[in-house]
Amino acid sequence: MAWLFDLVPPDYRAHEVLRRYPVLLARFARDHVTAGLEAARAGWRTVRVELADDLPADAMEAAIAAYEREGARLASAARGVEAVAGALRGERWVPRL
Repeated sequence: MAWLFDLVPPDYRAHEVLRRYPVLLARFARDHVTAGLEAARAGWRTVRVELADDLPADAMEAAIAAYEREGARLASAARGVEAVAGALRGERWVPRL
């Protein structure tokens, strides 16, 4: 549960229902991570156009790299949340080869 709480805004810790029902916390975490991933993808697609006149080339490349790293982190977190949520629901994990 601590890892799931680390994925959502800190204020979510104040909700007793999320501490009481880990499967609900996993749902909140999934929704939050998914929204962040979508935002990172949108930022990656549009940053060159929207900030072309405001950033030097090296800053633009650094921004794109940051979006890529954040997207990869969030995609990994999303896979982890799905695995944890499945385990909380009693699903059996089967490794994919």
